[in-house]
Amino acid sequence: MELTSYIEELEKKLVRSFDLFRNYEIDDENFDLFAKYHLRAEKYFLTKSAKIYGMENNEYILMKMMENLDNRTFEIFKNSIIGSIDKLVELHDEHMSSIITGVMLTDKPFSEIDDDVLKKISKFKYHKGFSFGFKGWVDIRLILVSLNDEYNIANKKGTEVSEIYSIKKLT
Repeated sequence: MELTSYIEELEKKLVRSFDLFRNYEIDDENFDLFAKYHLRAEKYFLTKSAKIYGMENNEYILMKMMENLDNRTFEIFKNSIIGSIDKLVELHDEHMSSIITGVMLTDKPFSEIDDDVLKKISKFKYHKGFSFGFKGWVDIRLILVSLNDEYNIANKKGTEVSEIYSIKKLT
């Protein structure tokens, strides 16, 4: 499958819930697709002026085509996803959680990708709490999609949504 057709098919799935942007840049790192989703819930007492609480949950997707996926390019991608936390997550008293999904796309089949990189992706874990959790937390999902294979590899958090990015499900 080609990159443009893969992104178009994925956009069709995400467009109802996410705001989508092509060729998005964060800290001099260019992403082929950026998607963001914001959910806000509030509880009131009798009238809207008597708000009891409010909560915000956010999800961000950063997708990038990786020409050469090796240890160095994986580390650069991982660090750019971790570095994007400061740019994407707005901390305030009603922020509950944010999830950032980093999706790496490659033309290579998994058999041609270094086993060390595949292990790093599947073992990757990132959770950060803000103000002891009172201002929420952020988790990072990592997913590697081979445009030549019908399956993908994800870390533990990424397996929650990895089916969405599967090529088999897109076609």
